[in-house]
Amino acid sequence: MEPTSHDVRATYDRIAAHFAKTREYAWPEVESFLDDRVGETALDLGCANGRHSELLADHAKRVVGADVSAGLLAEARERATEREFDLDLVQCDAARIPLAADAVDLAVYVATLHHLPTREARVGSLDELARVLSPDGTALVSAWSTAHDKFDREEGFDTTVDWTLPGGETVPRFYHIYSPDEFREDLENSALKPEDVAISSGNCYAVVRGRKQ
Repeated sequence: MEPTSHDVRATYDRIAAHFAKTREYAWPEVESFLDDRVGETALDLGCANGRHSELLADHAKRVVGADVSAGLLAEARERATEREFDLDLVQCDAARIPLAADAVDLAVYVATLHHLPTREARVGSLDELARVLSPDGTALVSAWSTAHDKFDREEGFDTTVDWTLPGGETVPRFYHIYSPDEFREDLENSALKPEDVAISSGNCYAVVRGRKQ
């Protein structure tokens, strides 16, 4: 049986506190992407504990952190309070973003796309990202890839990856592992305009702009 967005939410609510403790620092690829970019409104889609929201706060006047997990949003709120950066939080599925069209100038959508349970949902979420990006807006999208050392496959596939809690309990997490070609194909089939697609640290990355004309 295919997982649902409810299953993903329940999984991350269950592991939120421990997960947040292991996700302290921003990814170098996100730092590089944001290096020379600024905007009025930024979106951290799949914000988890807010580590990339904190980085976005230095590049935009307003940052919106969105995640399906209320537990992770609570962790992001705690981080924003402790580190004194402004962050608006919203609970939502990545395939249904409750923001107006053209509202976002800068977005980060990393390590989240691969948790959506169907290809329709994944492409739909890319369409949603395209919808909320402003005409000059830009975003960084990432997903786990078959290029990662831990996988010995060339075609994309669905799998589960266990999260181990401190007491030894394991919680399975759904992943769709993208092949690089499949990642490019889903981007091309979405409303986004890919500008640069690459592999880094076993992940597929794409710098994209909003809706195709």
